[in-house]
Amino acid sequence: MSAIPMRDWLGGYQPEWLRLDLVAGLTTAAVVIPKAMAYATIAGLPVEVGLYTAFVPLVIYAILGTSRPLSVTTTTTLAILTGTQLALVVPNGDPTALLTASATLAVLVGVMLILAAVLRLGVVASFISEPVLTGFKAGIGLVIILDQVPKLLGIHIEKTGFLRDFLALVAHLPETSLATLAVGVAMLAILLGIERLAPRAPAPLVAVALGIAVSGLLALQDQGVAIVGHIPQGLPALSLPNLALVEQLWPGALGIALMSFTETIAAARAFAGRGEPRPVPNQELVATGLGNVAGGLFGAMPGGGGTSQTAVNRRAGARTQIAGLVTAAAAVATLLLLAPLMGLMPQATLAAVVIVYSIGLIQPAELFAILRIRRMEFLWALAAFAGVVVLGTLKGILVAIIVSLVSLAYQAAHPRLYVLGRKPGTEVFRPRSDAHPDDETFPGLLMVRPEGRLFFANAQRIGEQVWPLIDAAEPRVLVMDFSAVIDIEYSALKMLTEGEERLRERGAQLWLVALNPEVLAMVQRSPLGETLGRERLIFNLPLAVERFRAATSEGMDSTAKESRT
Repeated sequence: MSAIPMRDWLGGYQPEWLRLDLVAGLTTAAVVIPKAMAYATIAGLPVEVGLYTAFVPLVIYAILGTSRPLSVTTTTTLAILTGTQLALVVPNGDPTALLTASATLAVLVGVMLILAAVLRLGVVASFISEPVLTGFKAGIGLVIILDQVPKLLGIHIEKTGFLRDFLALVAHLPETSLATLAVGVAMLAILLGIERLAPRAPAPLVAVALGIAVSGLLALQDQGVAIVGHIPQGLPALSLPNLALVEQLWPGALGIALMSFTETIAAARAFAGRGEPRPVPNQELVATGLGNVAGGLFGAMPGGGGTSQTAVNRRAGARTQIAGLVTAAAAVATLLLLAPLMGLMPQATLAAVVIVYSIGLIQPAELFAILRIRRMEFLWALAAFAGVVVLGTLKGILVAIIVSLVSLAYQAAHPRLYVLGRKPGTEVFRPRSDAHPDDETFPGLLMVRPEGRLFFANAQRIGEQVWPLIDAAEPRVLVMDFSAVIDIEYSALKMLTEGEERLRERGAQLWLVALNPEVLAMVQRSPLGETLGRERLIFNLPLAVERFRAATSEGMDSTAKESRT
């Protein structure tokens, strides 16, 4: 792959793709542009910032990105994280200060993504497990919905945290503006109706167009319905970051960068088409990083690849990033030609768009599926959900990462250990279970199979599982099948050596079977290897069973001869 991936697909661009890319780009624009404006309001920013974010990052990604259909603007998750961080550094909500802080945050996020690419940290995309990410996004979705409900009701509350915001919302319900509520309910009905009855139609565009038309015809502003107001017409001006804010912004920027990359690579992988190159994580870091830096310099908020807009782009037939350039061009046309009309849009319309597309972050079916398969992962998901709701979105990221790492550590520290039997009439060895009561075992022989990496944190756990089995079976030979052991660390090897000595004292032997080359080499370099010798380091289980049965038969023959004598 070249340093500029655009060269790889542009050279082989086929004329028949152009129509598909044009249609896909315009279709995606009809969804992305209204949503980008709505997401800007989540972050507490003017709606034009959403349009800037639907312009600059898309152009940069088209040149440098490795995914053909990925649409890089912003997402609900990134918007709420951005809003939380901006509220910390600009608590008074000054518009000019917010724009400067947003630009600084976007540049800082971009720099962090580029630095991660230089350090080859594309692997960080897997730092948050899928169940934890499911719980985290559900919490984000709930926070966003609560954040937008006041706009739907035409009331104002001071944002102090999820639980306090909920109580404040309940207390202010008598102040609801009926006109605003009517607009909001109508918009919700339109959006949900189109999504259900005509899922391919650009529901956000229809809702925004109707909202603008009704606002203009009925002069809703005069009836107490808040509208977007003035939108600057024209291309974004250069917006220099404020370096004095870096010290305050960098922790939040780190969390946003991680979430941006996680969402980007997940969407890129999910919608990779057959025959298309797989997304390259480190190149994706470069593309989204430079997209954020350039976007920040032109007033955009932090962005990344989004699943919903990428799904629209792919479903509409996008073949290359030409579709992304068409979407960016549509955003520019909106800025140049439609800004005055966009100013008539009711805030309740944007709130309805945000709510409808944030509901998708809450996936009860996925949570129940996790619970049905593994209860522990469900608890991790709940912990991530609670972290967002109780501690806030930015701290929620830290909770999600910590929960994921704790989950990983827990699983690594609790390795599986199976007692094996042989399927009758075969050389297949499998864990003994009630489903296979006829599997063969051999008196005096205990076969077990540990799995995973054996190291200091789980070696004791293996011992706690295997010694009760030894006490119950009282075998002459303990066979440990190491075919599923990928590595053994020094501490674990030392404990295995001590275990072999205990077995010897009981008159039993330890045989190790099916060691991979690295594990075999380490065992042979240790005192355990000298003790076992070649005879007790065996190639596979069938050979171990054959050798045990032969030794047992020889022992019986020897005993018989002695008795005859």
